Amino acid sequence: MKKVIIIGAGPAGLTAGYELLKDKNEEYEVVILEESQDVGGISKTVRYNGNRMDIGGHRFFSKDKEVMDFWEKLMPIQGKNSFDDQILGREKPLVDGGPDPEKEDKVMLLRTRVSRIYCFKKFFDYPISLKLQTFTNMGFVRTVKSGFSYLKTIFVKKPEDSLENFYINRFGKVLYSMFFEKYTEKLWGRHPREISADWGAQRVKGLSIKAVLKDAFSKIFGKKDNKEVETSLIQQFWYPKFGPGQLWETLADKIVEDGGKIQKGYCVKNINIKDNRIQSVECLVDGKTEVIEGDIFISTMPVRDLVTGFKGDEVPTEMLDIAKGLPYIDFQTVGVLVNKMKLENKTKMKTLGNIVPDCWVYVQEPAVEMLRFQIFNNWSPYLVKDAEHTVWLGLEYTCHEGDKFWEMSDKEFSDFAINELVSMDIIDREDVLDCHRERIKKAYPAYFDTYKYIDKLTGYLDNFANLFCIGRNGQHRYNNMDHSMATAFEAVKNIKAGIDTKDNIWNVNTEKEYHEEKAK
Repeated sequence: MKKVIIIGAGPAGLTAGYELLKDKNEEYEVVILEESQDVGGISKTVRYNGNRMDIGGHRFFSKDKEVMDFWEKLMPIQGKNSFDDQILGREKPLVDGGPDPEKEDKVMLLRTRVSRIYCFKKFFDYPISLKLQTFTNMGFVRTVKSGFSYLKTIFVKKPEDSLENFYINRFGKVLYSMFFEKYTEKLWGRHPREISADWGAQRVKGLSIKAVLKDAFSKIFGKKDNKEVETSLIQQFWYPKFGPGQLWETLADKIVEDGGKIQKGYCVKNINIKDNRIQSVECLVDGKTEVIEGDIFISTMPVRDLVTGFKGDEVPTEMLDIAKGLPYIDFQTVGVLVNKMKLENKTKMKTLGNIVPDCWVYVQEPAVEMLRFQIFNNWSPYLVKDAEHTVWLGLEYTCHEGDKFWEMSDKEFSDFAINELVSMDIIDREDVLDCHRERIKKAYPAYFDTYKYIDKLTGYLDNFANLFCIGRNGQHRYNNMDHSMATAFEAVKNIKAGIDTKDNIWNVNTEKEYHEEKAK
């Protein structure tokens, strides 16, 4: 039996553990080491005073059939007479058959995706649509300028050597300045001209004015072939009844049932290496160091921490410098419970309590630091203790560990965030009932500084035959859940086949037309 040590119990680590143990496979002993007391990583669900928070908002959708089948096997999709169908008065259920969410807890809801941009204290569709309301909100002059700006990109393309040029080539300079430039700078703390176009290639991919036009015409003429629909234009997704963490907690339970171990509170500090192999890891547990040996190691820990934690054989200076220079963005969110919102639901969509139907809203107001706010009621009414009479919001911010926002007390930062929401006319201060703050370190691997040398570093890591780097931080790549899972699938395939090369793992989410680029 080979002992496999998996560092991290996020989506990638848990998926790898399950895949190694499924079908009662007794060839591998699986031990998952998790620094925190939770599973799911940034995809966990936080419980607070009877309400649940989704850290960042997680849509369960993928173009990868293997991923979709995996999710559905863990948690089947809702059926007729669901809670939402009854409350919202839908004439026809979204899915026939399947479990009833009112009676069963472990179930996926089929959700309608609504996300908009809040700019000039007006709502714009996200991505930008060609509706009359869009042009009305923008005004005649800005609309004309945007049109000519985009037409220019058809004939004059900029070299895609930065995220700024990536956006301009797809939307034109005017729309880029309105909806991408300041928001991106707020998100990353860097101007888009300083950020690699790789980020856009992985996160925005095929989204452009051309894609928006194509989508609009397909709807006008009744064409519903989703094979060419961009991810950001997809209208529905799955969502666990009690938030994303519920699925990962379910998966963790199955791993333990199958004989795997998930050891929480194990912070990996050092990785002992010799002759291009990992020998063991040193963990800090309750203030004491524990050494854990293994035959195979799967890492989802940040690449920077992995390489700087190598002990034994000397790490080349260049590789160490690249690792130390890899940047990360930290994340904070504040859950705010209110009696009501000031925003009126002017859409045709029915919602519980008649609140606006958005899952999340992108904040483009230049005077505030907030990036986005979620409306948890619309993700799942089961996230909210009293969804009929209260609204549960999640206000999102990026920061750097140790900066002024990170160092604020919970009350100071919560007050700051609530005041921003009040300044945007989203809520009244007197309607606030409760709040809760969460901080996440290294939430987003960033695409600047020594990132430009990442290929050299991954080449170095590939020399370690028994080391497999997977997941968002494990690859320093802004992956979605499905991409992180796909890296785990590929790693396990290699392990079972005795393949030491890692090209297939690193190639996940790098191709222009990858799984999540086309709809199922």
